[in-house]
Order: sequence, then structure tokens, then C-alpha cells
Amino acid sequence: QVQLVESGGGLVQAGGSLRLSCAASGRTFSSYAMGWFRQTPGKEREFVAAIGRSGDSTYYADSVKGRFAISRETAKNTVHLQMNSLKPEDTAVFYCAAGPIISDWSSRYDYWGQGTQVTVSS
Repeated sequence: QVQLVESGGGLVQAGGSLRLSCAASGRTFSSYAMGWFRQTPGKEREFVAAIGRSGDSTYYADSVKGRFAISRETAKNTVHLQMNSLKPEDTAVFYCAAGPIISDWSSRYDYWGQGTQVTVSS
């Protein structure tokens, strides 16, 4: 079992930045690829970014490429999502997830956090 807890969400103006963190506990953090997804009411969960188990491979949705950066701190069992140049359309609940391989498919992830709200005002 892996427990995931997100933090760092909040309200920010368009063009601003936020840094989300996801703290993992339980089984070995380095055994899992980590992903970030987001969801707005009435829509399916959408892939944002993912990072491999060793941290040397990353993958981004086209909508966030060049603005968001995913990283992991193995010693702290934490994965981060640095979000820059935020837009109102980035408003969503952001979830982190852990799974065996890096993927943009939510079904490939076994463990999920409770989510953190990000709101970008225009």
C-alpha cells in the first residue's frame, strides 16, 4: 500500500505560479512511477505529467509542456509539480498517483491522493 497526500494548491492570478507536492508513505517510493492528473466538474480526469521511477524520464501533456515541470525527491518520498504561467483553464483539482510504469493513462496507476484544488483567476 502507498498513501499519497497532495499539498500546495490554492488561488493564484493568471500568469502566476504554484508548486504542488505529493508526499508518499508506505512501500518503497522509488519502486513507483508518479503522475499528476487533474479534473474539473463534469469532465474526465486528465493527464498532466509523469515521471519515471528513477526520475530520468518525464512526460507532459501538450497543454502544459513548457509551463509545468515534474520532479521527485527520493530521499523525501516526494514528487513536485512546478506550475508556471498559469492560465484560468488550468483550474482543477489536481491528483497525484503512483503506478508501476510511467504512463498518461489513469488506469495504469494503482494509488491516488485525495486531490488539491488549484484555482487560477483571470
